[in-house]
Amino acid sequence: MNNNRLQRELMGIYALWWREFKVFQREKSRIVSSIVQPLMWLFLFGSGVGASINISDINYRDYIYPGILTMSVLFGSVFFGLYIVWDRKLDVLKAVLVAPVSRISIFMGKVLGGCTDVTLQILILFIFSFLFPSVNPWGIPLALLFLLITSIALVSLGLAIGSMLESLEGFQVVSAFVVFPLFFLSGALFPVDNKLPLWLQSLVKLNPLTYAVDGVRGALLNVNTFPFYIDFGVITFFAVIMFLLGSVLFSRMK
Repeated sequence: MNNNRLQRELMGIYALWWREFKVFQREKSRIVSSIVQPLMWLFLFGSGVGASINISDINYRDYIYPGILTMSVLFGSVFFGLYIVWDRKLDVLKAVLVAPVSRISIFMGKVLGGCTDVTLQILILFIFSFLFPSVNPWGIPLALLFLLITSIALVSLGLAIGSMLESLEGFQVVSAFVVFPLFFLSGALFPVDNKLPLWLQSLVKLNPLTYAVDGVRGALLNVNTFPFYIDFGVITFFAVIMFLLGSVLFSRMK
């Protein structure tokens, strides 16, 4: 009996993961925009600001490459929660929730689906890494690990927000208040050092995304503010907390 139940739960997780993956495949415009937008940040913003800035003897465009990768994970993961609101409007979610599968398994399937979508986007962006001479290609696997853990945390966060809201407009407003502070206070576009005002240093160090950016930057550019074990520990703890929070809120969703 227990084996049958486990098999049913695993099949439920797989079915939801597969659905999210097929939805992602069909949305060609979403795939294109998820690639074009980071490249615009890198080549337009990076080249423009980088014309007058060098950080640690690294080209500014190369310096923000890890930050833009993390930005892609942030935007793609949190806004994945929008599908919860959309599915609720189309009554698709009702059909899923009445299936003989626990809500934890449903939540886990959606998290895996969202992480798969985001990871595919990041792998495509890694193809362009040869355009950034300072990037160490041997550091890509470690950077990918950091980004994968970050995506688990942020997809869970996005689903948690989506579970609490019933309108698309409400989700967009709330998620914007979450996404932009996380991004701009992550050190994605500037170094986290003693040159920052004290109030800004405090906010940056309280932001868990700062440690994701630092870990990815350390893997790709060998430029670290914090030791790897601190980066890894903070982002893993953040992922666990967000997954637990998201699963609880999803389970209580009506």
